[in-house]
Amino acid sequence: MSEKRGKLFVISGPSGAGKGTICKRLMEDSDPEDLALSVSMTTRKPREGEVDGVSYFFKTKEEFEQEIERGGLLEYAAVYENYYGTPKAYVEEKLKAGTDVILEIDIQGAMNVKKSRPESTFIFILPPSMDVLRKRLIGRGTETEEAVELRLSKTKSEVSHIRDYDYYVVNDDLDRAVAEAKAIFTAEHQKVEDGVSELLKNYGAE
Repeated sequence: MSEKRGKLFVISGPSGAGKGTICKRLMEDSDPEDLALSVSMTTRKPREGEVDGVSYFFKTKEEFEQEIERGGLLEYAAVYENYYGTPKAYVEEKLKAGTDVILEIDIQGAMNVKKSRPESTFIFILPPSMDVLRKRLIGRGTETEEAVELRLSKTKSEVSHIRDYDYYVVNDDLDRAVAEAKAIFTAEHQKVEDGVSELLKNYGAE
């Protein structure tokens, strides 16, 4: 097992900003031993093609509430009639093994993580503009015009939280956005306070 802990990266952004696509690319370009995407826990029913432990950890409401009571979640929220949350044990296991972990969660969840794990790195993904975001949401073809406008209104509120994050990435070009996210990951591992004692030993300068 690696002596060096992995780092926790929290990625948020408005619906349609492309955070899921960026996270997918980061995972595709990384070794599983170096980077893991946290699997959320939920009480909603599995959709076709979803696999327990891969897509989500699917739990009953009673099981989820037991996890809450025993402090087994980094963060959680009730969305409509279902719970969603981040299992603490899964994340901690990966971090102890020296693997970085990405949490792709909403802003409310990110702020809860910040309270318990302030040392984490928080990245906010932005669309190039509200006009582009509108086109992306309409292009999905899954929501009514009214629903799209509600999402856009919510986005304005969400963007106001950007000061609570450490970095931002504007997703105007996917390849560039992925490269910028990778640069943030690299920069966080090059901080002087991380492993500096071991580094100094190599130069006989403890």
